[in-house]
Amino acid sequence: MDEVEVVVAHSERATLSVGDVFLKVDADQARIDVEVEAMALAPVPTPKVLWRKPPVLAIAAVPGTALGRLGEPSTASPAAWAAAGAAVRKLHDAPLPPWPGRGGRDPGKLAAELDGECERLVTNGVLPADLVTRNRKVAEAAIRPWTPVFTHGDLQITHVFVDRDEITGIIDWSEAGQGDALFDLATLTLGHEEHLADVVAGYGADVDLEVIRAWWSLRSLLAVRWLIEHGFDPTAPGCEVDVLRSRM
Repeated sequence: MDEVEVVVAHSERATLSVGDVFLKVDADQARIDVEVEAMALAPVPTPKVLWRKPPVLAIAAVPGTALGRLGEPSTASPAAWAAAGAAVRKLHDAPLPPWPGRGGRDPGKLAAELDGECERLVTNGVLPADLVTRNRKVAEAAIRPWTPVFTHGDLQITHVFVDRDEITGIIDWSEAGQGDALFDLATLTLGHEEHLADVVAGYGADVDLEVIRAWWSLRSLLAVRWLIEHGFDPTAPGCEVDVLRSRM
């Protein structure tokens, strides 16, 4: 009999795997709605939806293995990373979905959110003031006008699956929607700067590397407290706090 494995679980959502089936339980049905519609629209490999009975969505496992994990060296080849870049470009070139995504926040609101979060990080002693101040300055380059594209919105390397040098599936589309293309590229390469050139080569377009690095700082600053409060460790080697330290 297949065992039940808890893939991720916190107060907002949980994902369980049972054999080749993944069960996603989400208190926010809007996220599940987005996930199902985004997978139907995306011109890249996505999991097959098996059934849906709120608050549960059942999807089939995709073949292959994840491109890597934050905090660990990736065993995927440079060609696999380039293939991921090419898949992201195909997504970004697709027709826009009709809803905003996580990577599409208004620059003014994003700046205000970042300032508030930086203040809390320092006031509550979560991170040293000099680390926060330096990364807040780096993050400024990401807060700018951008042309919306179809973004995944949470393109962590654990969400991109490869078999040898081919992309076999991209999972977890609940944050998809209109957004900043460089947000996706930055999320994919967070903590794996050594593969940025491979991803950009596969993406096949000029990108502003300063903005990608700015998104690394911005995303990490906004994530640290949330990760701690939900039982994750952003101070683990190679994870968000190390990403912030690398900008010093």
